[in-house]
Amino acid sequence: MTAQTDTPGSVTTVYQVTGMSCGHCEGSVSGEISRIPGVSSVKAVASTGEVTVVSEAPLDDEAVRAAVDEAGFELAGKA
Repeated sequence: MTAQTDTPGSVTTVYQVTGMSCGHCEGSVSGEISRIPGVSSVKAVASTGEVTVVSEAPLDDEAVRAAVDEAGFELAGKA
């Protein structure tokens, strides 16, 4: 599980998402997660399945899971 504070008022969390295989997949996951209130940036990498999220505060895991589900993928947990 990776959760670290980058700068005051921001938290970086890395999630593991299964099923991503291309840039379109990355965009779908990033787009859905970026809709969660408090998220300032999202970077998804299909080759590793890692999704790095920077937010104002730690995110509710269920909100992230719902966003990933909405994109059509599965949240495996935190990397």
